[in-house]
Amino acid sequence: MRIRPPGFAEDGAEDGLAACTGCGACVAHCPAGILSLADGLPAVDFAVGECTFCGACAQHCPEPVFADGVAGRFDHIVAFSASCLPFQGVDCQACRDACPTGAIRFRPVRGGPFVPDLAADACTGCGACIAVCPVGAVAVALPEMEAAHA
Repeated sequence: MRIRPPGFAEDGAEDGLAACTGCGACVAHCPAGILSLADGLPAVDFAVGECTFCGACAQHCPEPVFADGVAGRFDHIVAFSASCLPFQGVDCQACRDACPTGAIRFRPVRGGPFVPDLAADACTGCGACIAVCPVGAVAVALPEMEAAHA
């Protein structure tokens, strides 16, 4: 799943995919350095870091690409794969410690370490938890996909 900057209009009346010229202004002005051009369009790489929703990408874009400036959240949330260390019996809470909204909590499991539990309504999809995961067990997912796996 290719992730666009927050507020990037991909459908509807304002179509960022059609309006984007690939100039790279958003990439050049992202203070987190998480944007790059992929196939001529901006893409977010959470392996590099998190989105702080600062709005620099939208402010510096010369085209009508962003629907209403920068949104305060992405359309996706995060999901934890089976390789997550607590699911393997190893204590780790790096994702929780990195989460700026407190969306990741850990719940007890009998006979093992606490395991991650996501409060989906609090998750902004910022990606702070992705870069810090030592085994790459945190990834983005659409909310309905995550609910189906719950």
